[in-house]
Amino acid sequence: MSTPKNSEHRKPSPTKTKVSKPTKSAAKSPAAARLSRTRRPPELEVADWQAGLRRQFGREQNFGLKNLGGEPVFSDFRVSNPASGTHYRVAIRGQALGQNFCSCPDFATNDLGTCTHIEFTLAKLLTKRGGKAALKNGFAPTYSEIWLDYAGQRCLRFRAGTDCPSSLLTKAKALFDANANWALRAEQLNQLEQLLQAAQAAGHELRCYDDAWQFVAQIRDGERRHAALVKAYPKGIADKALNKLLKVTLYPYQREGALFAARAGRCLIGDEMGLGKTVQAIAAAELFARHFGVQRVLVVCPTSLKHQWKNEFARFAEREVQVIHGLRTARQLQYATESFCKITNYETLERDADLIAAWAPELVIADEAQRIKNWNTIAARALKRISSPYAIVLTGTPLENRLEELISIIQFVDQHRLGPTWRMLDEHQMRDEVGRVVGYRALDRIGQTLAPVMLQAQGRGADAVARAGGQAHFCTPHTRAAPAP
Repeated sequence: MSTPKNSEHRKPSPTKTKVSKPTKSAAKSPAAARLSRTRRPPELEVADWQAGLRRQFGREQNFGLKNLGGEPVFSDFRVSNPASGTHYRVAIRGQALGQNFCSCPDFATNDLGTCTHIEFTLAKLLTKRGGKAALKNGFAPTYSEIWLDYAGQRCLRFRAGTDCPSSLLTKAKALFDANANWALRAEQLNQLEQLLQAAQAAGHELRCYDDAWQFVAQIRDGERRHAALVKAYPKGIADKALNKLLKVTLYPYQREGALFAARAGRCLIGDEMGLGKTVQAIAAAELFARHFGVQRVLVVCPTSLKHQWKNEFARFAEREVQVIHGLRTARQLQYATESFCKITNYETLERDADLIAAWAPELVIADEAQRIKNWNTIAARALKRISSPYAIVLTGTPLENRLEELISIIQFVDQHRLGPTWRMLDEHQMRDEVGRVVGYRALDRIGQTLAPVMLQAQGRGADAVARAGGQAHFCTPHTRAAPAP
């Protein structure tokens, strides 16, 4: 029977990885020299170095390991970190890069096909009786699968099981390009359900995992939003219907910002102070509410701005707003009370994580998002753990001093947009002979990548890059004209 399975049980294709294999000289001397976390050995490609670091670190850990399946090697495992209290599900299907799966965020975004938890699990399995031989021979399931490939640009792929009927394989070839490692053809996205039905009719198990379905849902939701906004506002920012969106009339660039946010679903508005980022976010929230059924909006801002946000909602929109404040018991009651928008501050995100998750916001607005430019802060980690289909990030300084600041902010908007951090830094940082960062290069390419999710008033941002030691031009995202000063 063809039924969806949990994504954490996914068994990716052995051909998934796009990472080059280590050189023979590197493979012969892993014990000769310990890999440095800050300086890449000249004989290794950057991807091999990063995979090697995860292998080295993973095999040194004292994680907990529990087999969740019935097979001794090719099974699903629970890997627990006693120090952090975190745990992830690891699916082992082989020894090569790309054959296995982990539910951790690093695996989802590093494009390497491995992570610390996978390498830890492999090291433990290699010490078990028969483990080395089993991993060498690999795993060939009888069932077929549709899985999400995280390497580079995410895409759906098909893998035929050993018992896959020839008739089903023929149907799969019409949807997936066998010459492109069985990647789904974009125009065939809406035919996936028919393939699952065909597998069920043939009595063959075809698994389509949760993360694959979530990926499909995101694409379809984006198409649905675009079509709905075009129908509601056929003239775009010039459409008179937008004049009735709020209590006040928006400037053209503010209408564009609101429509951009609603089309993108998750975006960053990087206008400087005074250009009305707040009103653009409120207008976008109104679009989400009117056209896409959003009923729960969470605003996260500095403590000093909470009541200002409440006043702005009262000024521009007819929506019920609740400021979160007080002791834990009071905040718990406030989250349990229904309201369209709740306003909280960065400092309480970690402590109220369970309350926020229970309330389940559909749109998160993060104001003064430079507060999360350091991804190691408690606030940054807590914000990025909030699960919501839509998000609007507001900051007048998306890039102040280091490229890592922009990366950290964009990770909340779209963790896959910029690719893995290690690749971003390798491609854009300039270092001196001792490894110190002295500037940046090719920032215009970042702007092209961010254009679908980042909006700035035209001409902004050059000073920030100059301060960061970069090029003379900002990595220009999608821009539009701002009002004359």
